[in-house]
Amino acid sequence: MADLSQIVKAYDVRGVVPDQWDASLAELFGAAFARVTGATAIVTGHDMRPSSPELSRAFARGAASLGVDVTEIGLCSTDELYFASGQLDLPGAMFTASHNPAQYNGIKLCRAGAAPVGQDTGLADIRALVEQWSDTGAPEPVGTPGTITGRDVLADYATHLRSLVDLGRIRPLKVVVDAGNGMGGHTVPSVLDGLPVDLVPMYFELDGTFPNHEANPLDPKNIVDLQAKVRETQADIGLAFDGDADRCFVVDERGEPVPPSAITALVAARELAKHPGGTIIHNLITSWSVPEVVAENGGRAVRTRVGHSFIKQEMASSGAIFGGEHSAHYYFRDFWNADTGMLAALHVLAALGGQAGPLSELVRQYDRYAASGEINSTVADQAGRAAAVRAAYEGLDGAELDELDGLTVTTGDWWFNLRASNTEPLLRLNVEARDEATVARVRDEVLAIVRA
Repeated sequence: MADLSQIVKAYDVRGVVPDQWDASLAELFGAAFARVTGATAIVTGHDMRPSSPELSRAFARGAASLGVDVTEIGLCSTDELYFASGQLDLPGAMFTASHNPAQYNGIKLCRAGAAPVGQDTGLADIRALVEQWSDTGAPEPVGTPGTITGRDVLADYATHLRSLVDLGRIRPLKVVVDAGNGMGGHTVPSVLDGLPVDLVPMYFELDGTFPNHEANPLDPKNIVDLQAKVRETQADIGLAFDGDADRCFVVDERGEPVPPSAITALVAARELAKHPGGTIIHNLITSWSVPEVVAENGGRAVRTRVGHSFIKQEMASSGAIFGGEHSAHYYFRDFWNADTGMLAALHVLAALGGQAGPLSELVRQYDRYAASGEINSTVADQAGRAAAVRAAYEGLDGAELDELDGLTVTTGDWWFNLRASNTEPLLRLNVEARDEATVARVRDEVLAIVRA
């Protein structure tokens, strides 16, 4: 029996190809997805990684063997797959490993209407079937297999996104976009087509070997080229997308990064203007500024754990209009509660283009605190190191500890969160405080314990 414990994560499948999984397992995943969802039709898409077309087609074969019709939308961003799932009302499978290196690949799964599939909503059942079938053999094909057909939804996706943001009155903007050789190079030209935007493209060539830099803008070294190009061209804004283009990072006209929490607060204010009194979801690593801005704009803020399947479930159960994460995932009720960095980017362009000032001035009201950014530590004993940190802080006067997701320690002047990665052998630390000196002090104290 195949051991899938290393590749089936909390809310997706992710691993090295072909060492940890391959087309034969992908075919079993397709059959298991068909069985667990009970669907008669599904939609699939894939990114530009060298292994993606083969894995995606094998998955389609597995589903079709059980009589399920498969619509393949081919090369797409993850949020374009969510669009197809929502628009066609079909369960979907996206083949991508997001920002991971080229040898990785994975599957992000959703039910019809882009509803999430995580451990508690079908992924554990899918894993159990794949493990069973890898030992006993694939399930018996049905007499009449399903069809596998292609469909291009890029133009419809772009039209839908533009329909959700009022872009009719924005001033001309010079916009640098770094696609990191990922799927943003495929989607950005269509989405921005017809807007008063002077587009300066960087690394739009689709190349899953990532020849220029990793497609992970959360790591500061991967936006250095974007920052330089914004300054060089005197652009109004820079945008960076990750490999599957579901996350969007922003730099201002000076080339300075705009924290995703500030973007969350900005978009939340815009959405609350359209939906007064609405609920906004934010994960526990977003800045204090997010719930503050939500309250100031008459909304209700709900704090949740990290991860797209958890956020989407909370979006659905609370009827939230918008949600944001520190990692630059942005979720919209108007987009089937799914995450789309491209729609967040359009909101920022609309806000920037709707007034005369620079982006740095616009976001100042949403960026109120000092923060460390996410600091990763490779740790063999994640649970042991986290327990040592908890022991160091649980007696601190005036500190509150909670374990909604990892360990969060909060005082009146600072907070930090320490949590294990769902996809890599890492402990992730985020610190926020009222000034840079306090951030540095708390960061160094925690890291000294984590890395002891």
